[in-house]
Amino acid sequence: MAEMTVDLVAVERKLWSGQASFVSAQTTEGQIGIMAGHEPLLGQLVEGGTVSIVSTDGERIVAAVHGGFFSVTADTVRVLAESAELAGEVDVDAARKVLADASATEVELRAAKGQVRAVEATVTD
Repeated sequence: MAEMTVDLVAVERKLWSGQASFVSAQTTEGQIGIMAGHEPLLGQLVEGGTVSIVSTDGERIVAAVHGGFFSVTADTVRVLAESAELAGEVDVDAARKVLADASATEVELRAAKGQVRAVEATVTD
């Protein structure tokens, strides 16, 4: 199985780094899937989106991301998010409260939607 080096980094910290067989990200142009050997690419992450990584040992890492970019070469993917949290770190009850709050800002709503999507993506597997 072909593999690539993947780094998932937010401004405040590195969330994950390792070898992976597949990366999926929500971009401003739509959903994209990346495997080793992909053509070089630079993309913009959607605010309130998710990134999913399948490591070479089969573990699935899902993160809620809020803005940022990713770069792809034949053997590396670097995800550089403005902010991000791993699905296991999300307080889903707090995120759902934000979604139900009529006074929440658009930025808060997008971030909360991404958090809920990240958690739901790990539950459906």
